[in-house]
Amino acid sequence: MAKKSQFVVDSSVVAKWFLTEPDSDKAIELRDEFASGRLELAVPSLLFYEVMNALRFSGSFRSLDLVVAAKALSKYRFGIWRPRGKLLELSTKLSVEKDLTVYDACFVALGKRTNSRVVTEDKELLVKFPEDVLALSNFEASDHW
Repeated sequence: MAKKSQFVVDSSVVAKWFLTEPDSDKAIELRDEFASGRLELAVPSLLFYEVMNALRFSGSFRSLDLVVAAKALSKYRFGIWRPRGKLLELSTKLSVEKDLTVYDACFVALGKRTNSRVVTEDKELLVKFPEDVLALSNFEASDHW
C-alpha cells in the first residue's frame, strides 16, 4: 500500500474551511482529501488558536457560531505537534535566519521535521521559503494521490 501524501497546513488555509474567501474552494478540496483519508495533515498546536482568532475577528461569526466552529475544528484528526525540543529550536533558528515570527517559522520547521511541504496563503512564507511551501492556489488534490 502506498504511503499517503502528507502536508503541513497553516492557519491561513484552515481558516478558509470556515470563511468564504479567495481560494476557499481549494482549501475545501484539501480538507475533503484529508477528511476522506487520502492525505495526512500535520499542524503545530498553535494552529487551533490562530484559526479561532481569525474567525473571531473576521466579523462573520457570533459567539455561539464560534463555539460550533471550535467543536468542528477539534474533530479533525490532524497530526498535532507541540512546539518543544527540536521543533522549537528549528522554529527559532528559521525565525532569526529569515526575519519572521517564531510562530510563522514553526509551520516551516514542522514541514522540515516531517519532510512535508507547507500549504499556505502566507505571502511572506511563499517568498522566504519557496522550496518548502506550496501556495494553496497551486494545490491539486489529484496530484497527491
